[in-house]
Amino acid sequence: MANTYHQVYIQAVFAVKNREAIITNDCRSKIFSVIGNLINETGCKTVIVNGTEDHVHCLLGLKPTISISELMRIVKGKSSRFINDHQLTKCKFEWQEGYGVFSYSKSHIDAVYKYIANQEEHHKKENFRDEYLSFLDKYNTKYDERCVFENLI
Repeated sequence: MANTYHQVYIQAVFAVKNREAIITNDCRSKIFSVIGNLINETGCKTVIVNGTEDHVHCLLGLKPTISISELMRIVKGKSSRFINDHQLTKCKFEWQEGYGVFSYSKSHIDAVYKYIANQEEHHKKENFRDEYLSFLDKYNTKYDERCVFENLI
């Protein structure tokens, strides 16, 4: 796209189906690496991918020719397939339907990067459910708490 310039940073957050704690230390770095590569293959730019045993945070530069929904369909679908094809988890792997996406200005990227890099330490103090709901509240996102997580319905 000639003469099209962009600087759009987003954080995507998504969970293992039913928030099962199945992303073990043994497979975590491989899964996060695959997710980062999939983001890059779409033309977007991975800044950092990290998370814990039950969810993932991705900070990335969004390319204006791809929609967020298309990006997430590709990343979640292909990473799930890779995890299952390579038997990285003990049971069939699935991501939970849906995701959260939050935008940031360039001035916030360092702080968001540090937050994502520090996920294991952060989750010693706060579980994923509370973290996710606080994101939704912080960004004034309207939601029905009964529908945020599949196993709450």
